Amino acid sequence: MSNHLYDAITKAIPSRDKTLLELADGKTISYGEMFALVEKLAGHLVRSGVAPGDRVAVQADKSWQGLALYLATVRAGAAYLPLNTAYTLAELEYFLSDAEPSFVVVQPANEEKVATLCAKMGRAAVQSLGGNGEGSLLPAAANAPAAPVAARGADDLAAILYTSGTTGRSKGAMLTHENLLSNAIVLRDCWRFTERDVLLHALPIFHTHGLFVACNVILLAGASMIYLAKFDNDTVVRLLPKATSMMAVPTFYVRLLDDPRFDRELTKNIRLFTSGSAPLLAETHRAFSERTGHAILERYGMTETGMNTSNPYDGDRIPGTVGFPLPGVEARVADPESGRILPPGEVGVLEVRGPNVFRGYWRMPEKTKAEFRADGFFITGDISKIDERGYIHIVGRAKDLVITGGYNVYPKEVESAIDDIKGVVESAVIGCPHPDFGEGVTAVVVREKNSTLSESDITAALEQKLAKFKQPKRVFFVDELPRNTMGKVQKNVLRETYARAYVRGAA
Repeated sequence: MSNHLYDAITKAIPSRDKTLLELADGKTISYGEMFALVEKLAGHLVRSGVAPGDRVAVQADKSWQGLALYLATVRAGAAYLPLNTAYTLAELEYFLSDAEPSFVVVQPANEEKVATLCAKMGRAAVQSLGGNGEGSLLPAAANAPAAPVAARGADDLAAILYTSGTTGRSKGAMLTHENLLSNAIVLRDCWRFTERDVLLHALPIFHTHGLFVACNVILLAGASMIYLAKFDNDTVVRLLPKATSMMAVPTFYVRLLDDPRFDRELTKNIRLFTSGSAPLLAETHRAFSERTGHAILERYGMTETGMNTSNPYDGDRIPGTVGFPLPGVEARVADPESGRILPPGEVGVLEVRGPNVFRGYWRMPEKTKAEFRADGFFITGDISKIDERGYIHIVGRAKDLVITGGYNVYPKEVESAIDDIKGVVESAVIGCPHPDFGEGVTAVVVREKNSTLSESDITAALEQKLAKFKQPKRVFFVDELPRNTMGKVQKNVLRETYARAYVRGAA
């Protein structure tokens, strides 16, 4: 029996001498160097007691050795569990107690604290890995014999990724070998990645975007990456001419547009810019096209599914849409309560089905059952519509829906109207407790520098654009919206901040 994902990746290696990674300092890592370390790390995991089906938890800074650790975990037959480096020790305790990993890798500064925590919990070995390869892991693995590739099938677990947990406790999405492999192959082919490509990679690798979309696609194409520890304008501007593609979150593109060096000449070798993990403002899309001549390709995915849709490689990449279902993926819009399938143009909850859709939530059978329809469609929780051309529009998250005076208000509609007002950079619309309406539509707005826009200016501009019940009852101004690591606006933080917006005597 083969190892479904690992075998596909190793079969795609064009040459062990070919460069897989170029680092910010110019150092290069060949495919041969990468997989030599993968074999040692896999042997070390097996020697340390990691068995097929076990979990390997990793909370470490981005490094090329960290990418090797992911591949080694797959080779050893275990499930890779990447964790956000921003999580505190208290948060880490939840993930470790829930997933029960047999091997844990953390940042060197946290090794002793996490080892103490794991000892208290009866957990496994703890070792460390830093952004430059420092820590206890690599020395411990230096003399490890290569272990045989573990036999794993298409339906075996390859990874567990925890959802952000903005409501309730985080859930571990169980992703199989086939979930990851099928999605990466489809993206490789749809986005036309070949051995000739060089991807500029500045994303974190504890998230599906940076790890499974970017890295798996490049590995299965036999291509190369410029592998940066983090996004930095100067570094990206310096190295972008060497690349043929860039995958990014919207924040990266906004920052680049603020840099006068970012222009057509700098981007002339790029064949594809993609954006995901958070909505791309239509204004950013247009400004990027005007500056560079490139139309950003926006796509849509989730922790639980990988990528579901994409704007076309050839054809119209329409701002504000996430394109069409990927090959092999079915998508539909349904009434969230009854499950009735809705016709084009009507707003409901997006549901998807395909080989990319996860097995379920780790140790949450009831939650898993509740998130799937009887015919196997996964209920994404994203409020959407499909237009007459078949393009999918994400209107917002179901949990972000504002119900005011018995009327449903979709924040995206209000945000789009506000963002069109001259002097507005961006906005976020939330529902806050209201004594008369249940929830009051509330807008949090970022103004352009030197703008004198007031609350009354915003409300006046919306009077002819939106029905009365959709118009914000309060408008607050901030310098920037709170975002998570992947650039998504944290509306839960805004709801907490403005929870008393309609309480008498409150600011």
